[in-house]
Amino acid sequence: MSDQREALPANGLTNEDLAPIPESARTWSMWNIAALWVGMSVCIPTYMLASSLISGGMNWWQAVLTVFLGNLIVLIPMVLNAHAGTKYGISFPVFARASFGVLGANVPAILRAIVACGWFGIQTWIGGWAIYKLALVAWPGLGATPLLGFLGINAAQLVCFLVFWALNVWIFWRGMETIRHVEDWGAPLLLLIGVALLVWAYNKAGGFGPMLTQPSRFETAGEFWRFFVPGLTGMVGFWATLSLNIPDFSRHAKSQKDQMIGQALGLNTTMPFYAFIGVAVTSATVVIFGETIWDPIELMSRFDSVGLMLVSMFALTLATLTTNLAANVVAPAISFSNLAPRHISRGAGGVITGIIGILMMPWKLVADPTGYIFTWLIGYSALLGPIGGILICDYFLIRRTQLNAHDLYERHGEYTYSGGFNLIALLALLLGILPSVPGFLGTIGALDSAAVGSFLMSLYSYAWFIGFGVALAVYWIGMRVTRVRTRDS
Repeated sequence: MSDQREALPANGLTNEDLAPIPESARTWSMWNIAALWVGMSVCIPTYMLASSLISGGMNWWQAVLTVFLGNLIVLIPMVLNAHAGTKYGISFPVFARASFGVLGANVPAILRAIVACGWFGIQTWIGGWAIYKLALVAWPGLGATPLLGFLGINAAQLVCFLVFWALNVWIFWRGMETIRHVEDWGAPLLLLIGVALLVWAYNKAGGFGPMLTQPSRFETAGEFWRFFVPGLTGMVGFWATLSLNIPDFSRHAKSQKDQMIGQALGLNTTMPFYAFIGVAVTSATVVIFGETIWDPIELMSRFDSVGLMLVSMFALTLATLTTNLAANVVAPAISFSNLAPRHISRGAGGVITGIIGILMMPWKLVADPTGYIFTWLIGYSALLGPIGGILICDYFLIRRTQLNAHDLYERHGEYTYSGGFNLIALLALLLGILPSVPGFLGTIGALDSAAVGSFLMSLYSYAWFIGFGVALAVYWIGMRVTRVRTRDS
């Protein structure tokens, strides 16, 4: 596709960040794509997800296998949704206009953005938590400061969180080149920390034998499956976010081969490896300390050497910064910009992301491993799974990968539908989400789980899969029955 930036209509549906990237400016090779995934996969939430499976009762190989299978499943929609980004040079909000309408695309874009705000808050909390642990070494009295009411954290923890928050927002505001320079340092450091933790645990636990012989705590196959299914759904949900807005990155790729092979190499090799580090070290904490410690920052705070703890915490803070900038700020910033392209720049979108990330009180989202999987990961997967089903159905089954690139930016074109909204897509999204709502309410305690019923509660464990399938089917049937105008009809 030639450079269409100057030919786009001046109607408030585009700006510099939303305009398509011409083929001449797409410079990312498969190794650049793979490196991106290495940087995003090697992060503390990856470690925490894998170790939380151990905390929930799995043994080491069950946890690693769950992570591997989840990545293998989510890689499919990841590669499929990336296709449009590479072919047309468009971002996720613009891609969503084909199925949801030029205005309706704001619905999936904002849902994705809100989830990203939560992840931004979680990563920022992790970085702030590391700073807090470092501060305690110098000023132990900080731990005795009183809790701040309903926030559930003390003043020192809040200050450390806000300091790290400000650092994230400042770097993002400076632009993508600054982010790229920080990225060059961060991922290798976090990988080095993981390997160092593994070596430390190996020595402290007396070898891999004691570390990896901790048995599964499930007494029956039924108990295992009741934990495995939501664990797998949570793993899919972990990257359900990027499986939607992957066009934001694949639009920079030179070819479809580059984006497909790059993603496969980067995602499903690095993440299982780092997951192994997480489960091995978490298993070792049972041997070393007599309890399961799934939070690596809490684990580092127990190191005998103050110097080792200081170096580890500093490196972890920097590495967390890089992951946060790449994975959790770009997507919502562009999505918020899509709301009002003339008034909200990418930088302003980043600030909005940061503010919402604070309001979501992320320390409560990762307070315990059960809530991390069952409430946070599965909960938002119920929202994002249906969006993925609609995007893939529209692009591959309805349009056969053919889009009218110009009309994606036209208020009165092929993707106008009903006043800018495709009601079929919105209905499919709603019906895809509904089956998981009772189970979610039962999980968070808003409804009594007994009143919800065992069937609907178990249905919630499959939230992403059910939402994806229902929305895809409803959208396909709806578009065919109503014969909504498409490029191939």
